[in-house]
Amino acid sequence: MGSHVKRWITGIVALPLIVVLVLGPPYGLAILIAILILGAIHEYNSMVFRREEVMEKVEGMVIGLLVPLGALLGGTGLMLAVATLSLITVLLVFLYQVKEDGFDLTAPMKVIFGVMYIPVTISHIITTRALDDGILWVFLLVVIAFSSDVSAFYAGRTWGKRKLMPAVSAGKTVAGSIGSMTGSIVGCTVFGIFLLKAIPLWHIVIIAVMANILGQLGDLCESALKRVSAVKDSGSLIPGHGGVLDRLDTFTFVIPFVYYYIILVIQ
Repeated sequence: MGSHVKRWITGIVALPLIVVLVLGPPYGLAILIAILILGAIHEYNSMVFRREEVMEKVEGMVIGLLVPLGALLGGTGLMLAVATLSLITVLLVFLYQVKEDGFDLTAPMKVIFGVMYIPVTISHIITTRALDDGILWVFLLVVIAFSSDVSAFYAGRTWGKRKLMPAVSAGKTVAGSIGSMTGSIVGCTVFGIFLLKAIPLWHIVIIAVMANILGQLGDLCESALKRVSAVKDSGSLIPGHGGVLDRLDTFTFVIPFVYYYIILVIQ
């Protein structure tokens, strides 16, 4: 079975599950996000840490569970408080491990980067769900992801000749990038017209454009991380898509932007 068919099968299977969890109680979505975060951190740990760096891997996994829990129980405030205290704890643990013959901050910095890069950014979807019309805003994020991904895939496959950033990603093309932007704008505009009628359409278009730019940058940043780690995919858990982090890379920059745009600009 080709990767193209696997991508569609995965999407068809995943979409109803996402819809059910978003429409259901908040803890259902939070559990899904926590599972995805743990999977992404596991892949991140495998890429950046050596086999013997067990403590740092454990720290990332524990914090990856606590951050979405904080988002569920206390919103953005508690989530950021948990993240802040966790980062302080990481540095204190590092101080306890320091020896006279070595003082290398690389390992704890990798933990801190991983925490900010994955659980802190992704957990904003839980706080987005808690906003007024939060269910619709979460579905808008899903529309951004699916519309941009599908349009980028087919535009790149049909017209993609010129590479976007070959030093970072061998697969990304200019045509795919343009297709991604087009799909995002069209998908968000249709969604806004029919389901977010109370929000001026120009807000939706701004969100579509900025989210797409940030999504593509997030994708490229994860490609750079994989390039440094000398791996093609972060993992192989999701058929046709690679690892969990390969699917979340677009969201890492997009979710916080949409959340803060809603609370600081729209509301």
